[in-house]
Amino acid sequence: MIDKQQVITDNQRGASDTGSTEVQVALLTARINNLSAHLQANKKDKHSQRGLQLMNGQRRRLLKYLERTDYDGYIALTDKLGIRRGQRIVK
Repeated sequence: MIDKQQVITDNQRGASDTGSTEVQVALLTARINNLSAHLQANKKDKHSQRGLQLMNGQRRRLLKYLERTDYDGYIALTDKLGIRRGQRIVK
């Protein structure tokens, strides 16, 4: 189980920030990691596999938005969360 409040406080921009792109990506990453561990033990759980694919797609869209709008923040967040980045031209 993930500690949602801890993830939010670790990645928020300000004191009352709960919905910024960074927080959303961090929460999705925590859920993805948790679900990936579940799927290691339950390989035939096809419904959870679909949910994982949907979460990965949502995180990918949020990361593309963050890369477009705040490239330095994108680099810092992917390094902090351990998310692999595609080969992009450095801006």
